[in-house]
Amino acid sequence: MSEPLEDEQVIAAQLGRPPRGVHSVAHRCPCGNPDVVATEPRLPNGTPFPTTYYLTCPRASSRIGTLEASGLMREMQDRLGTDEELAAGYRAAHESYLADRAEIGAAAEQDVPEIEGISAGGMPDRVKCLHVLAAHALAKGPGVNPLGDEVLEALGAWWAGGACV
Repeated sequence: MSEPLEDEQVIAAQLGRPPRGVHSVAHRCPCGNPDVVATEPRLPNGTPFPTTYYLTCPRASSRIGTLEASGLMREMQDRLGTDEELAAGYRAAHESYLADRAEIGAAAEQDVPEIEGISAGGMPDRVKCLHVLAAHALAKGPGVNPLGDEVLEALGAWWAGGACV
């Protein structure tokens, strides 16, 4: 398991750049490295940043990119329009995301009205970024973001080959 200073170095290596606005490690890969960070709602340069849960693992990100290219987002979007239970779960995920951002913002003493009511990944009505949905599902655990859970199931064991960095 990596320690906080090591975490920042691992995240920088994963991203290929220094991390910005990291509040905490929100999830760890089974290999022990961070794979999701919770970010503050305003980056250090003042830019509003709605992506509270940010996937850092390049291996998982690459596999999710392949899923996006496969048409999975379109299929999920179509189901949102016809499956009331799925739509209700996705709306609840949106509310969970907003509550988490508000909590992180309060801890960082940041008020960011520019992104009020906006979560990420297209929630609550669209599916536009599987990376965000997977990061949310990893950070919060199963049952919070139904589409994020589906992405993780489709993703498979991205960590099986060993640590990404």
